[in-house]
Amino acid sequence: MKKTAIMLAGLLLASITTIPALAEEPAAAPPAPAAAAETIEATPVAEPVPATPSKAEQPIRIGYVDMATIAKDSVPGKAAYAEIKAKTGKYQKQIRAKEKQLQKQKAAIEAQLPTLPPQQREAKAKEFQKKIEEFQKFVQKADKDVRAREEELLGKLFKSVDQVAGEYAKANGFTAVVLKNQILFVAAEAQTTDLTAEVIKQVDKTVEKK
Repeated sequence: MKKTAIMLAGLLLASITTIPALAEEPAAAPPAPAAAAETIEATPVAEPVPATPSKAEQPIRIGYVDMATIAKDSVPGKAAYAEIKAKTGKYQKQIRAKEKQLQKQKAAIEAQLPTLPPQQREAKAKEFQKKIEEFQKFVQKADKDVRAREEELLGKLFKSVDQVAGEYAKANGFTAVVLKNQILFVAAEAQTTDLTAEVIKQVDKTVEKK
């Protein structure tokens, strides 16, 4: 009986000493959860919202004018042409008269040269050369005078066209008005219109009002 009690006590001690060791072992890991892909439903991607179309842009309207036609057919253009033509004709008449006079003087001097001594020949040549230089200066002055008047008249005409074209463009929705001979390229989406005839009408009206 005593031996049995001693054996039981030894077994109890052995079991007690093993408890701390069991406590130190790590606890078993919990079972892994199911894959997220299997448990979470996919969120649908929203479709992109189409952009609202903007209002159509106003078309680009470009007008052009032919200044040569305006100068030829408009009232102020015709008046300018008539004045320049008359002025040029007057100078040409004077130039022809001076040329004939110089030719006569030249013929007279050439006829006298054989009978003149060297000094007189030289004097006659210098005198005639001076008349030629005066004639050349007259021709240059006439040309300068005609060109200056022509530029003045065409400048006035261009100023009138510029004003009329600007007013017409604003009233009729044109983006720009340009000269025909200066157009190098126009995009396909731009609308071009020849405003020459309309500008001539408006320019003539401004002349009638004066």
